Amino acid sequence: MNLALFDFDGTITHCDTFTRFIYLAVSHRRKLFGMVILSPLILGYKLKIVSGAFIRSKISKIGFSGKTEEPIRQLGKKYAREFLPTVLRPEAIAKINWHKQQGDKIVLVSASLSVYLSDWCEKHDFDLICTKLEINKGVYTGRYQEGDCTGKEKSRRILKRYNISDYNKIYAYGDSEEDKEMLSLANEKYYKWQKIECDK
Repeated sequence: MNLALFDFDGTITHCDTFTRFIYLAVSHRRKLFGMVILSPLILGYKLKIVSGAFIRSKISKIGFSGKTEEPIRQLGKKYAREFLPTVLRPEAIAKINWHKQQGDKIVLVSASLSVYLSDWCEKHDFDLICTKLEINKGVYTGRYQEGDCTGKEKSRRILKRYNISDYNKIYAYGDSEEDKEMLSLANEKYYKWQKIECDK
């Protein structure tokens, strides 16, 4: 059996699903507050001074801290069912179907949130490694359970969960610098759907 590792945003999809879910799930008042508080960090991100992982954690803290779990969970299910199918790349679906036909284990490895990715992966019978919002007594704390699943954290969680020597071949698909470490695990790797011979 082979192991196929897929990033989600920008690789399987043609857009950033994290930001779109924030706009759906977070109240207008919190969004306005967040824009004021985070505007210097957002500028820093655009100037590549602030990391995507850092800005995502701050957005999640403002957006979800103190919110009840169940309404957000229901929004996540709706988002997975109604929105995600509209933003999938045809080449990604074709490659996923090819791996299914080969009998490969398919794993989604993403910095995006389990609140909507878990339902999508369950529907398609994929394993999931991603960022999870921390919950305490049915309420979001605004923190992540294990931090942002990006960069080195992607490869750390993959290696923690899977003995990659058990697989005949490792495939990996990514589209950004945040996928570099995951791509380095693979025998055959694709960056922005182009096969590469060296690490990006």
